[in-house]
Amino acid sequence: MKFKGLTIGVPKEIMEGENRVAAIPETVSKMIDEGARVIIQSEAGRGSHFDDIDYKQVGAEIVENAEQVYQNSDIILKVKEPLFNKELNKHEVDMMKKGQYLITFLHPASPENHTMIKKLAEKGVISFTLDSIPRISKAQQMDALTSMSTVAGYKGFLMAANYLPKFIPLITTAVGTIKPANVLVIGTGVAGLQALATAKRLGAIVYAIDVRSDAREQAQSLGAKIIDVGIPEEIAVGSGGYAKKLPDEWLDKERSIIKEHISNFDIIILTALVPGKVAPILITRDMVESLKGGSVIVDISIDQGGNCELTEPGKIVKKNGITIIGTKNIPGMLPLSSTWLFSKNIYNFLSYIIQDSKINIYREDEIITSTLVTDGNKIVHPGALEAMGIYK
Repeated sequence: MKFKGLTIGVPKEIMEGENRVAAIPETVSKMIDEGARVIIQSEAGRGSHFDDIDYKQVGAEIVENAEQVYQNSDIILKVKEPLFNKELNKHEVDMMKKGQYLITFLHPASPENHTMIKKLAEKGVISFTLDSIPRISKAQQMDALTSMSTVAGYKGFLMAANYLPKFIPLITTAVGTIKPANVLVIGTGVAGLQALATAKRLGAIVYAIDVRSDAREQAQSLGAKIIDVGIPEEIAVGSGGYAKKLPDEWLDKERSIIKEHISNFDIIILTALVPGKVAPILITRDMVESLKGGSVIVDISIDQGGNCELTEPGKIVKKNGITIIGTKNIPGMLPLSSTWLFSKNIYNFLSYIIQDSKINIYREDEIITSTLVTDGNKIVHPGALEAMGIYK
């Protein structure tokens, strides 16, 4: 029995508006069948429409507060990074213990998470981040970032549509015709393509920017008009087909081309990411100021710092009549679909790294080395170290 002797804890998420949970009764049942003891905080699944009784029926133990989960578990499964728990007046990291394992989305390169990552290392917590799962065939079923990006792209565009003070499609009336909205999607990975497809379904005219030729082709196949920023493939694309961090001179070139076109758009969807690193700033203050009043920016990349200079993490703000959406938990707004996907991804990751009732950290394993953030009292994640200005 793979999980025999291990206690797995699932606390209730405390980020504002976060309705997801890291395990559903189906995955809890699998863990228990493999020998695990599973502790669930009461009402942890309520936001995703799973009640305590649903977990009890598959053999989970229900406890009242988060401290009981952290104190009694070998492995903690979460959706979002540890935060300050206002109800207990204590940070979630302070409830953890040395040698405990944490699996969640940590976004360790994001500047606002650096203090928390350092606290994890000080505590001796061994943490893994699901946003760094490599794009390789054996990792596909663990790829929570791709799963959540699908949800974020779809819901992100619907949020933009709600804030836009005009119609999305072409509308013909007795007094004249209202032109369709112009939409720009920057970064046409999974989230960007889903946002693009949703915009097309609603009748928008869609444009796309991506430094990768394959991503541009996919966007074009969905009906987007391509704005070419002219970045050579060998500079733009890294391992696994992901975008690389661009040298400053090429990033400046990309920004200059975006600046030429940006005032034409009513909605801008930002999803450009570099795996394990801070998201590049592609929309500057002066670009925002050049937009038409009422325009909307949705910065889906905000968990890794954001693509827009004026995005405020976790907030929806107006700057000079422009709405900038920096919501950090967009997938949490579709909890049924996103929790179903996420719980299966995290279970598959957990099952992969556990051998003979213990987590084995094989340094030569690409999945483990890509996702490991803190080990013992050390920060080992390359993207986090680079963003913090620390070098091994």
